[in-house]
Amino acid sequence: MKLLTWNVQWCRGIDGRVDPARIARTAHGLADFDVICLQEIAVNYPGLPGSRGEDQVAELSAQWPQHRAYFGAATDVADGKGGRSLFGNLILSRLPVIQVYRHLLPWPADPASPSMQRMAIEAVVEAAWGPLRVVTTHLEYYSSRQRMAQVEALRKIHEEACGHAASAGMSGAAGSPFEARARPASAIFTGDFNFRPEDSGHVRMTALHDSATPRLFDAWSMAHADAAHVPTVGLFENSFADQPYCFDYLFVTPDIGGRVISVDTDPATRASDHQPLYMELRD
Repeated sequence: MKLLTWNVQWCRGIDGRVDPARIARTAHGLADFDVICLQEIAVNYPGLPGSRGEDQVAELSAQWPQHRAYFGAATDVADGKGGRSLFGNLILSRLPVIQVYRHLLPWPADPASPSMQRMAIEAVVEAAWGPLRVVTTHLEYYSSRQRMAQVEALRKIHEEACGHAASAGMSGAAGSPFEARARPASAIFTGDFNFRPEDSGHVRMTALHDSATPRLFDAWSMAHADAAHVPTVGLFENSFADQPYCFDYLFVTPDIGGRVISVDTDPATRASDHQPLYMELRD
């Protein structure tokens, strides 16, 4: 199984040009991915620099015709013309998807910082070895208070799912909303977390849970032992920092960690202000 995560900055490259097809070409050049997790996807947002208001969900979906698209909007606002402007995260999966959850993340008031609503989209995919939760998200950059609240929410989502996985609760009628469907403990949490490997957010994401919830581990460290994380942002522009750094991660449960073959980045592409991060798992 091959999985990609990438903050594509509404498909805007370092050259300032918005080009969903370029994003797809870059990804196709890296591998034939089974699951693609993309952050900062825009629909009808002409106010974003370089955008013409394109439907990026539709345009990207067309580039992966064998995959199904699952979009989660964090921002959903009126466009003033009778339509909606949407901004959020996208999962494209060639694997069967059992069910999908769209989680709005906490957004506590922090008047000292610009911010926006954040969300995580969770797809339960049917991997070769069984059901697997794939969660992708993009946490707040400017407000550490909001970002840490969102980290805690992700931990709660993981704990809740593991509770469902362990429960033998009653299932409702087949075909009804009460029908119980797989929501396993096995998980991959991906995305742009807007914290560095040494930050408290990373420490908290990989901290112990209760005894019923498997801990999350950083897949980069599992694949590369003590090697430092390579930069995933700031290689070609430094709007927010004085040097390149890592903000993008793949956090996995121990059973998935045992399947990791490789975790890599593409340090050369300028198709976004972030570099893609991808992983291969043995079946």
